This record gives sequence, structure tokens and C-alpha cells, in this order.
Amino acid sequence: MKKNHTRRCGSTPVRLMGLTLLTGALLAGCGGSSRDPILGTPGIAAAVQIDATRPRVTSTAPATVTPGPATGAANNAALAATFTKAMLASSINASSFTLSCAAPCVAPQGTVSYAVDSRTAVFVPAAPLTTGTTYTATITTAATDLAGNALAGNQAALPAASNYAWRFTTAAAAPAGNPAVTSTNPQANANGVCPAAAINATFTVPSGLQMDPSSITTSTFTVTGPSAVIASSVVLDNATGTIATFTPASPLIAGVTYTATLKGGATGVRDLAVPGNTMASDYAWRFTAGTTSASCPAPSANQFPLGAAATFGTFGGSAGITNMGILTVIHGDIGTTAVSTSVTGLHDAGPGCTYTETGSNAGFVNGLIYTAAPPPTAACPSEGNANTFAIATKVRADALTLYNALAALPAGSDPGAGSLSGLVLAPGVYTSASGSFKLQGSDLTLDAQGNPNAVFVFQMATTLTVGGPGAAFPRNVILVGGAQARNVFWQVGSAATINAAGGGTMVGTIVSQAGAAFSTAGNVNPVTLNGRALSLGASVTLVNTIINVPAP
Repeated sequence: MKKNHTRRCGSTPVRLMGLTLLTGALLAGCGGSSRDPILGTPGIAAAVQIDATRPRVTSTAPATVTPGPATGAANNAALAATFTKAMLASSINASSFTLSCAAPCVAPQGTVSYAVDSRTAVFVPAAPLTTGTTYTATITTAATDLAGNALAGNQAALPAASNYAWRFTTAAAAPAGNPAVTSTNPQANANGVCPAAAINATFTVPSGLQMDPSSITTSTFTVTGPSAVIASSVVLDNATGTIATFTPASPLIAGVTYTATLKGGATGVRDLAVPGNTMASDYAWRFTAGTTSASCPAPSANQFPLGAAATFGTFGGSAGITNMGILTVIHGDIGTTAVSTSVTGLHDAGPGCTYTETGSNAGFVNGLIYTAAPPPTAACPSEGNANTFAIATKVRADALTLYNALAALPAGSDPGAGSLSGLVLAPGVYTSASGSFKLQGSDLTLDAQGNPNAVFVFQMATTLTVGGPGAAFPRNVILVGGAQARNVFWQVGSAATINAAGGGTMVGTIVSQAGAAFSTAGNVNPVTLNGRALSLGASVTLVNTIINVPAP
């Protein structure tokens, strides 16, 4: 976990996060905005990458429905909300996470907890809720991330912080029953298991419930061999709420047999019932680690570090970023190594940090904008300077490293002869024999087969085209079986064109040599990218595009 650093310029506290040391970067002074602080010592130049992206709620239980309320929520289920970023645990409490209802109903009391690894807040009512009643769950702006950024709620397109609220109507209680493990990865008694692989288990729970993420911890999910295996994280996935994953901090030892154990009983794993149903007894299984070369044919996510590019929703190489339309929202940073005037139609929350917007072309960046000088306006000296250029240069270098790592993977199969239409693909590497991939005609489904750490890589020497045929018919990439957007990568040898007709949902980190275009001028229906669009050279064009940067 990154440490939160604070430096004071005069009496004003400045929060810094994600420090990137760049020798030779020119340092600016503390004068002006607190958004351009400096950290360094004499003789060492440092470019400071600031975390200014507001956290958001990415999923809830019961599910968020617009305009709501959601129906059929079990009256004996606890509530959960998963965030896009690590939150300050002390800010998630009974004051910032509340449950209310209209009179004569009395607002339920409950206890609030926060599962650090899963980035999930849980509200457990003191008693089952009243059947047939509509409740409103609210997480307020008092909830902040580790850098002190307040929540961006349901009105996330606005630069100001806002509450997140969702409504649901209760139905009958979920049936009685205990959660149980139905499958594991690796399987019991498996041999030759990849030493770098994560270990996971899938649960069944009574209808209307999911597992309680606060019960999936290093105390309830353990792995032992000659000694206890240290975990870098133990998490519950937020896609299904039923897959627990133990990720070792270092690779396992080849030839050693390990035992994975999920704790049952009163202090073991439980579901979100009120009170929680616990697994009846411990569940344990054994497997033996193999050698890396023989047992790890599929790529793993840790092969592809994003470095400074991790927080970026889009990067316009050395050419810039253009936005058209007023519905574009980028939940993350953006940048280019070009001058600030090469970014148009966008602004962030900084005072005066507006990049050539018009009444019809104005998009919001829920983060910061990193370019070369000059500043975009006189009122925004904290951007378009030596520091932001140094960060942009580092992002471009890290994006190139990622591109080369993806391209260096051994070529995989081409199951659709260049067409991804209608395919359901398992994790692995897919390489276009013709040099280009197209997703036209029908949607692509990526099935992680119960492994939330499963990786999908698509290699192409030239173009990626999503949507069509022609300029119409947006297409989607659908994730099932625990697949996550952060584990999907597209290595594009030239340019990517995503849903020229507008609409549709694209998934994964796109790294292209020659730019990317989302939708076409004049389209109003937004295109959604759950991932990143990183161009090494040419510009990125956005038309009413929503980009959600996946949590690491």
C-alpha cells in the first residue's frame, strides 16, 4: 500500500501520493496552488505525481438501480459498497455510511466495518429490516481515500464531492443455509501448480446473499507449506461476491505440497445474512507447486506493471487528447508529452484548469491533466509545467514498457481468424494471424472460469476495431466467471477504433502505437471504457466517452 505523505508550504498542508523520482526534472516552488508541491533533497530532482482522483462506489449490495428502488432485497441481508480506491478506514463509520427510511419507519441502526483488501464497506443492521419497506443507503463525502479525496457519488460528473445513495425495497428473508465451498483453483490434489498463481475458492450462498468481504481475511484464509505463506492480499471479488482469493507475496516453492484452509465455525467466513451464516466447518485442500517454466503457460497480471500509467484513463502520446461533446467523464488522470494546447475540450477540478473548452465540447477529468508547458490558463500554474511534463514523460516510458512486455509474449491462437464476434474465450494470449482484430456482429465474452486473477491478452500488429460492421452497431466486451477489467490487455500495433456509432462497453487496457478514437463527432450516446487507452504516439479522440480506470 502506498504511503500518504504530507508537506507543508507555509501553513497549508499538501497531500502527495505516488512519488516518481526523475533525475534531471526541473523543480518548481511551493508558491501558487497546493496542487503542485515538491518533494526532494538537494541534488535530487523529483517529479511529484499527485493523487487527485476522487474515489467512487463501483458496486453495491443490494445492487444500485437507476432510478430505483431495486426490488426483492432480502430483509435479512447486510449492505455492502465497494470502492474504486483504497479508502481511509477511519472515515468509513456509522456517520458516513447510513440507512434511512420514510416515517413512520425508524432509521435502522447498525455496525459499519471496512474490508481493506477488498475496498468494501459493510453495514450490518442491528435487526432484520421490515419487509415491503423502501430504504435509502447513503455514503457521504466524509468517506475519503488515503490521499484525503472525498467521495464522488452519484453525481460523479461534477467536480465537487457528492454523496452516493441507492434505494431498495425489501422482500422476504433469504432462506436459511450455510455458505459452502463448491470449487477451488487450483483443484484439490493438483500437481504442477504455477508457483506465481493466486489461490481461490468459490462459495455457494443462500439465494439473495453474498459472502461478507470483512470475513475474508488473512486469519480466515491461510496457506501453509513448510511454513505459513505470507499473503500480499486476501480479497473477495466484487463481481460475484462469492470468490475469495489468496495472493502469495512471493512465488511458492517448486515441488512443495501446500495446504489451503478456509476457516469455518463462529469466527470463520460468513455471508451477509443478519446475523451472518458461517461456514459449518473448516474447508482444506492440498496441491503441489510446479516449476515456473512448465506450469505457468498463461500470463499473470504481475508480468505487466503499469508504473506511473496506473492512474491514467487515457494518454495521448506525443500528440494530445481531443474531446467532443459534454458527456465525457474520465475517472482518473490524463496526459500527453505535448504542450497543454494539444489537449482540448476538457477540464479538471483545479481552479482555472480548463483546456480549450467550448459550450458543446466540455468534458470532466476526475483527476489531473499532465502536459508540457505552458499552463492551460494563467489561473492554473499547477499544470502545464516542468513537473507535469516530467510525469507525462514517465507515463509514456512506462506505457512503452507495458507495450513491449505484451508484444514479447509467445503468440497465441486466433480462434476467429481475426474476428472476435460472438466468441466466449478462456484466459490466455490471443494473436491475430492477419495482424488485426475486429469485434463486429455480436459481443465478445471473456470467461475467467472462477479465477478473478485470470489474464487475457490480445496481440495485433495493426488495428483494433470494435463496433460495426460499418459505423453503426456498438459492441460490448462482457466479463463473466470472475473476470476483471484490470486483467485484460490489448496490444495494438497501430490504431484502435472503439464503437464509432457511440454506445457500448469496452473493457481492458488498450496500449496502441498510433492513437485511439472513441465514437464519432455528433454521437450523443456515450461509449464506456472500463480500462485505459494509452497511446504511445498519435493522439486520442474522445466523443462523449466515459472512462473508468480499474482499481489495482
